[in-house]
Amino acid sequence: MTDVSAFSAAMNAYKTATKMGGESGAELNPEAGKSAGPAFDDLVTESLSVAKNKSYESEAISAKSLVGDAEMHELVTSVTNAELTLNTVVAIRDRVVNAYQDILKMPI
Repeated sequence: MTDVSAFSAAMNAYKTATKMGGESGAELNPEAGKSAGPAFDDLVTESLSVAKNKSYESEAISAKSLVGDAEMHELVTSVTNAELTLNTVVAIRDRVVNAYQDILKMPI
């Protein structure tokens, strides 16, 4: 599976930056106290967990198919789902990297 350590490091840096900005980043964003939903880092963490679990599930079904315990359609479905999830994670990572690069280009 794809190494997500750099992405995890970025998330930790994000958490640290929001803590430095005050209680939940209140000085950086006056609307921070009015949470409309879950935090961004929670959403990313949950999504990465789902992606990791789909990968493990696909590997387990692949191993079962090698010994004849799984049907071919189960194997194809699980591998396709894992591939779709991985492609989604890669697309989101690319968007986050592009957004970060755009922020770096902004004049101060």
